[in-house]
Amino acid sequence: MTSPVRQLWGAPAASPEPPRRVWRDWPLVGLVPVLAVLEASLRPDVPWRWLWAGVLVALAPTLLWRRARPFLMFAIAFGAGTVVGIVTGGDSQLFTTAYFLVLLYALFRWGSGRALVLGSALVICGIGLSLVGSAPVLGDVIGGLAVAAMTATLGLAFRLRAGARRRELEGVRMLEREQLARDLHDTVAHHVSAIAIQAQAGTAVASTDPAAALAALRTIEGEASRTLHDMRSIVGVLRHSGDAPDLAPMPGLDDLVRLDRGGPRAPVIEVRLEGDADAVTSPVAAAVFRIAQEGVTNARRHAKLATRVELSVRIDETGAHIEVRDDGRDAASAPEGFGLAGMRERAALFGGTCEAGPGPDGGWVVTAWLPRRRWSA
Repeated sequence: MTSPVRQLWGAPAASPEPPRRVWRDWPLVGLVPVLAVLEASLRPDVPWRWLWAGVLVALAPTLLWRRARPFLMFAIAFGAGTVVGIVTGGDSQLFTTAYFLVLLYALFRWGSGRALVLGSALVICGIGLSLVGSAPVLGDVIGGLAVAAMTATLGLAFRLRAGARRRELEGVRMLEREQLARDLHDTVAHHVSAIAIQAQAGTAVASTDPAAALAALRTIEGEASRTLHDMRSIVGVLRHSGDAPDLAPMPGLDDLVRLDRGGPRAPVIEVRLEGDADAVTSPVAAAVFRIAQEGVTNARRHAKLATRVELSVRIDETGAHIEVRDDGRDAASAPEGFGLAGMRERAALFGGTCEAGPGPDGGWVVTAWLPRRRWSA
C-alpha cells in the first residue's frame, strides 16, 4: 500500500464516539418499510419490485447500528443489494433504495480508516459488477458515482468539523486550567510571603518574648492551612504554558462591582452580592469572578436589544450561586460558543455546575454553582 493509503488504513474512528442510538432512528426505521411497500404498489412498471421491496424492508434495521458498526451495516446492506441486483439482472429502480446513502454517510462520518478503505473498495466492486451484468446508461453511472462521492464527502466534512470543534474546546479547557494555575500561584505566593515574614519575626523574638513567638507560630499554622486548602481546591489543573504570564492580581468578589462598567450604549449591569463573602477562599472567589465576567461579557456581545443585565452572586451554606440574566430578544437561537464551555469547565474543576438557556420571561440566563464542600473542608 502507498503511504497515504497506509496512513488512512491506520486512522482511528471518529472522536468523540457517536451516540449508539437516538430517538430519530426508530421513526426512520419504521418509515423505510412503509415507503418501500407503498412505492412497490404504486409503480407496477418496476421489474422485480416486490422482491426489492422485501430486501429493502429486511435491510432497514441496519440503520439502528450504523453509528456503532458503520462498516458492517454498510457491507450487509450494500452487499445484499449487489447480490440481488446480479441475480435479477439490474439494480433496484425503487427510490426507497436511497436510504443506503444514510449508511454510506455514517461510514465516512464515524468509521475508522480501515472501514473507509474497505467501504470504498466495496462501492467500486459493486459498481464494476453492475457494469458486467448489464449495459447501464453512462449518465446513470456518472450520476450514481457523483451522488455517492458527494455523500461520502459530506460525511468527511462533518467528521473534520467535529474534530476541529473538539480541539477548540480542548484549547478552551487548557486556557481555563492555565488561568487557574496563575490564580493558584498568586494565592500561594501571598500565603508563603506571610509565612516567611512571621517566621522571621518569631525567630527574632523567640529568646526574649516566647508569647510573641508562639503567636507567630499560630499565624504560620493558619497561613499554612489556608495555603494547603487553596492548593487542594485546584490541584491537578496546573499546566505549563508558553504564553506570557498574566501579572494582574487575582480577582475576588470585591471586584464584581467592576463588571457594571460599560460604554454609553452598553446595557445597564446590576450587580448584587449576598452572603458571607469572607468565607469564600481566594481560588473560589476568582472562579466566581471569572464565571460572572464571562456571563456578563456574553450578554453584552450576544443579547439582542438588551437594556439590562442582572448579575447575582449569593453565598450560603451550600456554596456559591451565580446567575447572569439579560432582557434581550431571540436569545434561544443564540449558538453556544467557547465562553460557555469555559464557564462549564471552570465550574466543573471546583465540583460545580454551569447551565445556560432561555429564561421563562425571555432573555438568556446563565446559572452556576460551586459547592461549599469543595472549599470549606
